[in-house]
Amino acid sequence: MIANENMPAMLNEQQVMMLPLLKKPLPEEDFKQMQPLAVKLLAKQLDENMADWKEKENVNKEDYEAMLDNHFRK
Repeated sequence: MIANENMPAMLNEQQVMMLPLLKKPLPEEDFKQMQPLAVKLLAKQLDENMADWKEKENVNKEDYEAMLDNHFRK
């Protein structure tokens, strides 16, 4: 991946700590093992963020049904 203007200019401490691990390309098999782990972690974070948002905004099943009823694609 090539750096571009959409990438943050600074890395956080955890990212900096990971750089030495990723300095050399990983063997393909190792990379394939890491991909699902990264996706699982990101999915967990998304689930937690959504749960926090639903609680904070008091979103419930009826809200979702109202969105479905009023959505322009329906």
